[in-house]
Amino acid sequence: MTARRLLFVVLFCIFSLGTIVSAAEQKSPMDAWKPSFDPSGAKYRCIVSNVSHPVIKGVYAGIAMRDELWKRSKGQIYIDYKPLSQLGGEVEVLNQLQMGAIQGMGVSSVASTNLGPRFGVVNLPYLIDSFDKLDQFIANKKLFDHFLMAMDHQGIMGLDITGYGNYGWATTVPVKTIADAKSVKFRIAEAAVNQLNYKQWGFNPVVMPWPDVPVALKQGVITGLDHTPTVCNITKKFEVAKYFTEVNYAQGLFIWIFNKAWFENLPADLQTTFKEVVHDVCAQIRVESRQQEIEQIKNAKENGIQFFTLSDKETDLLRKQGNATHEIYRDEINKNYPDDTYKPENYLKEVQTFLGYQL
Repeated sequence: MTARRLLFVVLFCIFSLGTIVSAAEQKSPMDAWKPSFDPSGAKYRCIVSNVSHPVIKGVYAGIAMRDELWKRSKGQIYIDYKPLSQLGGEVEVLNQLQMGAIQGMGVSSVASTNLGPRFGVVNLPYLIDSFDKLDQFIANKKLFDHFLMAMDHQGIMGLDITGYGNYGWATTVPVKTIADAKSVKFRIAEAAVNQLNYKQWGFNPVVMPWPDVPVALKQGVITGLDHTPTVCNITKKFEVAKYFTEVNYAQGLFIWIFNKAWFENLPADLQTTFKEVVHDVCAQIRVESRQQEIEQIKNAKENGIQFFTLSDKETDLLRKQGNATHEIYRDEINKNYPDDTYKPENYLKEVQTFLGYQL
């Protein structure tokens, strides 16, 4: 080997070693959220997915469940929590959950209708459109328990919910009117109710998995997001979309769902502990999510994000147009299944009446 060739080989090896070391030194996004305990001795392991960032209180719930369940089960159950779309987009992860490849998921309410159409009741425009109405809905055990049974016929049980705030529009141009909104290419979730609703409003949305949004927003493939201020601020969407219109037509939710077959294989006492932990954590996180939205809006405004609201007249127009979504999707929401313990004739009407929905 010539001296020149030998030098080349040595330099290549040094460069390669440096690259490997550098890669090894790079921190994982989850390093800050690692458990303080060694989960290797757990009898039961539960892989749980979520698409978003654990700084969001509704997402952090998975970490709180992990730690509290470890404590209360005395190290018998470990929730291996994987937020930040580590397992992919929501539609593909729902399929993994149904097949039993994973055991749980904090699924967004918008994507949940892919396997549980009844879940779509919370996405209907101007029905559950505030934190107070959400609390009211949860407090009605009959209506809320029926809601949580939406995927039961798919082998998936719903246990509880956390939130991520009020839906509106984050945009790259100011949107103060419906006419302004019609020029925006809104990203919406892979969700039947959202697609139907945007059709009634006369917009032309772009259906897109959440992991694809950052690049699409930067490249101008989309110029707006149908989402909440908490999510947009924490996940840095406001770095590109500098405006937010507070439409407040629905609450963003994560529904905590689990594979029934896996859950039913747990001993009875651990099943009870599991449910208690999920309920306790979700109740606390919902309180914290209210405050987080206030803080995130304040922070966004301090960083130059401009917030707008539509006029009362235009809000009323969206409400009236959105009522068609209620009517068109009613049969999907009202469908009962063999294992439902409550079988109302018109579930949607019961929810509307209870919450005082009117045009």
